Amino acid sequence: MLRLVELALFLAPFAVFAVWRLVAADGPSTRLLLAAACLLAALAGVLIWLSQDEALPPGSTYVPARLQDGKVVAGHAAPQ
Repeated sequence: MLRLVELALFLAPFAVFAVWRLVAADGPSTRLLLAAACLLAALAGVLIWLSQDEALPPGSTYVPARLQDGKVVAGHAAPQ
């Protein structure tokens, strides 16, 4: 079932493109191109933002958040 979902997600852009080509015979409108450019810029921004996320250093383990003396101690990395 998972492979079917992956296949559907892979083929979805091609199906949308085919429908778009059949519906819009004279080409894309300026508004559509501008919207696509804005979405691609937003996607690039999000990808750059997510790539800046700091991962745990090699050789460390994650210690989850816990309650200690009635206060929440944040999760952190601890050396192995």
